[in-house]
Amino acid sequence: MKIGLRTIKTAVAATLALLAANALQLLFAPAAGIIAVLSVGNTKRTSLMTAIYRVSSLILATIIAFICFQILGFNPIAFGVYLLLFIGVSVRLGLEDGIVVNSVLVTHYMIEASFAPALILNEFFLMGLGVGFALLFNLVMPDLQKKLKEDQLVIEEMFRNLLQKMAKYLNQPEQEAKLLDECNGLLSFINDAQKRAVLHQENQWMAKNGYFKEYFAMRRTQLRVLGDMIDLLDHIYVDEEIIYGVRHLLQITSEQFAEANDGKQILAEIYQVYENYRQKPLPQTREEFENRARLFQFLQSFTTFIQIKAEFTKQS
Repeated sequence: MKIGLRTIKTAVAATLALLAANALQLLFAPAAGIIAVLSVGNTKRTSLMTAIYRVSSLILATIIAFICFQILGFNPIAFGVYLLLFIGVSVRLGLEDGIVVNSVLVTHYMIEASFAPALILNEFFLMGLGVGFALLFNLVMPDLQKKLKEDQLVIEEMFRNLLQKMAKYLNQPEQEAKLLDECNGLLSFINDAQKRAVLHQENQWMAKNGYFKEYFAMRRTQLRVLGDMIDLLDHIYVDEEIIYGVRHLLQITSEQFAEANDGKQILAEIYQVYENYRQKPLPQTREEFENRARLFQFLQSFTTFIQIKAEFTKQS
């Protein structure tokens, strides 16, 4: 059985919250531990927002419970009316996360049949200890930056391999399925990297550093364009003399494919290939014309592929 970091943090936070509540001689002390269990989140920012929402929700719950119990008495009917009002208002205010835990705390008012200031303060201490210890232990988060940089290197290497194989398989339509399989594998890896990037961003207290998230989104967009290019390969077959320029473009792109490359040199190479093709003799048959048209479409997609990275570099 593998015990993860979050499980350890949850157990320790709950234990300390319960010990602190007992030390302060609070009523219903175990509630502090349960609140801690429910408040340990996946990220620092998630835990902070959970703490803020639950304290705000407790204020709302106390006000509504006070009105209901004072009018209807400390009985199950009053609690049911409280739930109707509290759930409706919480949903409207976006405080749904605090419905369950604060309704449990409200039952303490019903059990004690009191809204004495000391009891209200007791409930806020229970909430404060629970969310406080959860927030404290969520400061301990693994640093994903090194892993994200490794993900970048892996993705770039996978792109390089794809581009090299595309250059190799030009005029070999039967190889398209192999390339599409590799695209799907790369897409799966990028999706996983994006999830790690979101966690990394959510674990930053101050600056919202979304570079990695945006980087992987950019590579995903590029991959979608690359998939369109591979689809075209299945329908292109032209003379080697004509295909040479595209093969050269794919090869140099695979060699230069990297995070730091702004794509300007490759874009210049693409435009040069366009110019060379314009000087070639016109197609003589319908088949030649259709293949040449698909080749130009391939070049247009390739231009888009490089422009996506160029635009990302400009904005970063």
